[in-house]
Amino acid sequence: MAPPPLLRAVIMGPPGSGKGTISARIIKHFGMKHLSSGDLLRDNMQKKTEVGILAKSYIDQGRLIPDDIMTRLMLNELKGLDRYNWLLDGFPRTVAQAEALDKECQIDTVIDLDVPFETIKCRLTARWIHPTSGRVYNLEFSPPKVQGIDDITGEPLVQRDDDKPETVTKRLQAYDAQTKPVLEYYREKGLLKSFSGTETNKIWPHIYTFLQTKLPDVSQKDAATSM
Repeated sequence: MAPPPLLRAVIMGPPGSGKGTISARIIKHFGMKHLSSGDLLRDNMQKKTEVGILAKSYIDQGRLIPDDIMTRLMLNELKGLDRYNWLLDGFPRTVAQAEALDKECQIDTVIDLDVPFETIKCRLTARWIHPTSGRVYNLEFSPPKVQGIDDITGEPLVQRDDDKPETVTKRLQAYDAQTKPVLEYYREKGLLKSFSGTETNKIWPHIYTFLQTKLPDVSQKDAATSM
């Protein structure tokens, strides 16, 4: 019997959309290999590879990493995953990257997390930290006992620059401008599957049901064999 065809998937969603949580659940349930452009970049910069040094020089100047560098980095990594189902995260971010990816492999589905920007803004700007200990508070889910004060030391909490409302707005606008053409590219190919909502736990069951039509749930199989 021929093995089932391998699934090639991409997940897209703005920062704070719950993409990390959803990706982790997809990996756990469907046993896919997760390839995150952010993780791969950090790894290459840490190891000081040729691509890593090149990428860091752009980041240090506050510039976007050119398409050809990102494409080379990701496609090189994908070569080692040709026998696996995989999920790409953070790539492609531009139409040029999507076209380069198409030349190398056939994408089957693109999961788009359609979370309202206002929801994301509330989520990201709700994060405050205690700098000395690294303790993180979320004004919605895990607020400090006294607003703006660390529970344990009584020292003031700060908001990272990344979490300030004006920065969050800029990041969301930049994401929107950059990725809208990519979503359109995949929509025209009939590959885009959008999941809308304001809560990750309510979006997840719909993604799970959709992926079940393509892959078996390996976490159930593992649970059955370990009983």
